[in-house]
Amino acid sequence: MDEPADATAPPARTEPAGVASAPPPGERATRRRIGAEIWIVLGLSLGRSAVYAVVDLVARLTAGPPLAEQTTTLNPSRSPRPYLDLTYQLLSIGFALLPVALALYLLSANGRSAVRRIGLDGARPWRDLGVGLGLAAVIGIPGLGLYVAGRALGITVEVQAAALNAAWWTVPVLVLAALQNALLEEVVAVGYLMERLRDLRWSTPAIIVASALLRGSYHLYQGWGPFVGNVVMGLVFAEYYRRRRRVMPLVVAHTALDVVAFVGYALLPDAWLEAIGVG
Repeated sequence: MDEPADATAPPARTEPAGVASAPPPGERATRRRIGAEIWIVLGLSLGRSAVYAVVDLVARLTAGPPLAEQTTTLNPSRSPRPYLDLTYQLLSIGFALLPVALALYLLSANGRSAVRRIGLDGARPWRDLGVGLGLAAVIGIPGLGLYVAGRALGITVEVQAAALNAAWWTVPVLVLAALQNALLEEVVAVGYLMERLRDLRWSTPAIIVASALLRGSYHLYQGWGPFVGNVVMGLVFAEYYRRRRRVMPLVVAHTALDVVAFVGYALLPDAWLEAIGVG
């Protein structure tokens, strides 16, 4: 006996008479589309920052004073009016996260959860926290030494990690800024970029180097020392992602590094900052 038809099932799609269904895109077309997608995502986020960083470095090198006598500020105040400043800070953080949302949306195009695909979920919170803090220590301590050495050699500008006006919201905003930087860089430069380059069938070494060079390039405005340090950090983070396919520990590590830098800069005495070349 035949099964009764499912009255709730949607009717089968039929093409209009005389209209042929479009063939699926070929491999070349798919690769071109992925390549264009990568350029668009990077052009809206870290790639744009890299271009500006290169131009900024050229401007600094041709300005006259050596790099060691120049300064850059990572978290400047945007208004002398405290609550207007807070509004600007929160808007900046929120809009900076839109490329993260775009990257996750594009990675989920095949129906698979993007956060699970790149390991941005909370499936292993304590392990991710422990690994992230360990990575922060491995990267942060040598990174500080490299910064001090770069300042001594005159190839790194003086980095002021925070220049916000003192207010009740200063530390929370700096923590949010650290989290925003971590999500943007680790999701886009590691999770998204490495997944998409795998889709393009790049070799593993080329993928790792591309991710690391991207990370270094958008830090060029700080000088050659931070460029080298961030390339090394990028190699370590990209290799970890290749092995574990989890970006959450990298977000933890990056957030911890930036919180220490941003909040420490805001709270440490000037004499301590001058001793390590950041005051």
